[in-house]
Formats: sequence, C-alpha cells, structure tokens
Amino acid sequence: MCCDSCIYPKKITMAKTKVVAVINQKGGTGKTTTTINLGSALSKSGKKVLLLDLDPQSNLSYSLAVASPDATLAEVFLGNKSVNEVIVEKDGLWIVPGSNELVDIEISLVTQPEREKFLKNILAEVKGFDYVLIDCPPSLSVLTLNALTAAQEVLIPLQMEVLTLQGLDQIMNTVEKVRKTLNPKLSIRGIVVVMFDVRRKLSQEVLEYLQENVKEKIFKNHIRLNVKLAEAPSFGKSVLSYDASSNGAKDYQALAAEFMEE
Repeated sequence: MCCDSCIYPKKITMAKTKVVAVINQKGGTGKTTTTINLGSALSKSGKKVLLLDLDPQSNLSYSLAVASPDATLAEVFLGNKSVNEVIVEKDGLWIVPGSNELVDIEISLVTQPEREKFLKNILAEVKGFDYVLIDCPPSLSVLTLNALTAAQEVLIPLQMEVLTLQGLDQIMNTVEKVRKTLNPKLSIRGIVVVMFDVRRKLSQEVLEYLQENVKEKIFKNHIRLNVKLAEAPSFGKSVLSYDASSNGAKDYQALAAEFMEE
C-alpha cells in the first residue's frame, strides 16, 4: 500500500530573496568594492544577484561600465519607472543603476510621510533573485535609512584603522535604532575586514581588538590589499572577471563561500 507521502508530494518551499545593506558612513572603505565583488563571487557560485546602487556618486554603476543607463533608481523613486524597467545586466550581474539625481531624491524624501519605507516598497516588486546587495551612500542618511528598513541584514566592510572603531560604534547604534523603530527583523550579518595589510602591525592589533570586544560576527576570510581590486573598475569589471587568479578574486570567492554557509 502506498504511503501518504506517495500520494501527496512534499511541499516545495521557495527560498526568499535576501536583501543585504552594505554600509559604512565613511568613504573609501571598500563598500562599493565589496558589493560588486561579493556579488560577482555569489553569481559565479550559481546565485542570482541584484546590485542596487543607492549612492548618489554612482561608483558601483561606473565600476561596472553602466555610466549612461536609459533610466536609473532616481526615476523609480519618482514613480516614473518600475524597478524592473531599469535593471541592467552586466558581467553576470543584474544592476539597478544610480545617479547624482539621488541627491535631489534624498532632499525631497525628508518631507515625505514614511520616508524611510520608499525603498522597501520598491523592492517588493523584485522577484527571482537569491540576493539583493545594496551599495549605500557613505553617510547615515535618509537613503541609508531606506536601505536599512528594506534589508534583512547588514554587512559592514571595515578597514583595520583606529578611527574606524569610532565609526563602527555609530553604525551599530544606527542599526539598533532602526531595529527598534522601523525594522525589527534587521540583523548584522557580519563585519568584513577589507584592505588588510598583513605586513602592518597596526592592522593585526586592530583586528585583535575587534575580535575581543565586538560581539558581532567577523568573517574569517579577509580581503587583502590587492592592486587588481583597484584596477578592475577601470575596465568595467569585477575583479573575478578582470583577473580570476588575483588575490582579490580569491579573497572574495572565499568570503562568498563563508557568506553562503550562514
């Protein structure tokens, strides 16, 4: 006699899209580099990844040679386009391009009711992706609050410098406030050590301090200083496409593998 499981097939649960905000309120901290190359490594591991350029400087879009798109995220905020209409495919990734018009968007959001929820509503239309990685502005601004309200997780790229410790406290406090007031499901996925110079004693000292004093996860795979990471944007590529044999490519592949283990 056939069992019940033969008659009624098991229910298949579809994985939900994981939205991750990549934040650091300082510029030049490897935020955009991490968004692009972690996204690329996840894509090359078989995941479908959407990168969203929320930074008015549009460094992510430029770095992937999406400098003059037909439409950008700003038009989605204005209601002139849906998010699916502005997505561009490049280098094995899907990209929602940014533009400097996001500066005006941010100013206009200040007076809007529920101004922190615009991006959450926008991303509700996005389907079929394993990950959405949001490259946030280098500030704890209204746009960044939109990203934190829309995301389930936060990823923090961090250089091993003394001044970054103060900035980390500010990020932690902001995430906690957003969790209490806007997004109770928000969590910190972890800290990614970037631009790590193994030759500098200070780098190791700061890392040890973090490991001893920060309760949040610090990814074991660090991103070393690597010239190929700096060169890749000039060719409109991720470092994995530009030079797959480089330390930068290897480091982000290792980080992606650890990232997917969670």
